[in-house]
Amino acid sequence: MAKIRVTYTKSAIGYAWDQKATVRALGLRRLQQTVEHDDSRTIRGMVRKVRHLVTVTEVQ
Repeated sequence: MAKIRVTYTKSAIGYAWDQKATVRALGLRRLQQTVEHDDSRTIRGMVRKVRHLVTVTEVQ
């Protein structure tokens, strides 16, 4: 299965609580932290919700 790399690039301070919860659910705790997830519809939906706070790259 393909993987994606998600990096937390912008603080969630000042954004809605559900966006903060989504960032935490992705496994991101601090700025510039990077995590890898399987590329699934669920993860893509979570990333789309906070796309202004994270950057995404595909891992080969």
